[in-house]
Amino acid sequence: MSKERIGLYPGTFDPITLGHSDVIQRATKLVDRLVIGVAINRDKGPMFTLDERVEMVSEELEAIKGKLHDCTIEVHPFDNLLMHCAEQHKAGIIVRGLRAVSDFEYEFQMVGMNLRLNSEIETVFLMANDKYQFIASRLVKEIARLDGDISAFVSPRVVKRLYERVGRV
Repeated sequence: MSKERIGLYPGTFDPITLGHSDVIQRATKLVDRLVIGVAINRDKGPMFTLDERVEMVSEELEAIKGKLHDCTIEVHPFDNLLMHCAEQHKAGIIVRGLRAVSDFEYEFQMVGMNLRLNSEIETVFLMANDKYQFIASRLVKEIARLDGDISAFVSPRVVKRLYERVGRV
């Protein structure tokens, strides 16, 4: 009997974008169980509460259910170190999406630090699909605030929530 491969895909998901959903779909090919860790991350000043972000991620998973490989998926909030969250869920893999070279510099530093904290947990990078390489949650929020069309970047469910949040109905 082989050991269950457990992955952790962490992020703020404020809000979850089509790029995030793409990484989730692709990550389900690599692991038996995928834990999506929704970070509190007060430093980023999230637009949505932790509960709202967990709910949005769960709704998106339900909507893309048919595109997911045979993999158990769980959504959990976390407010501790990433490595502590990974250990808590017995994850052997941290899944990260990369969009650009600038992402790599930050992620490179994080991998080095995380390996010092727990050398048993590997980080796997999935390059963003070229359709989604430019999407960033902070830019989506900015476009929504400035009365722009965000429908190419997030699902219709997230469009509705974002427009409601910024006062567009």
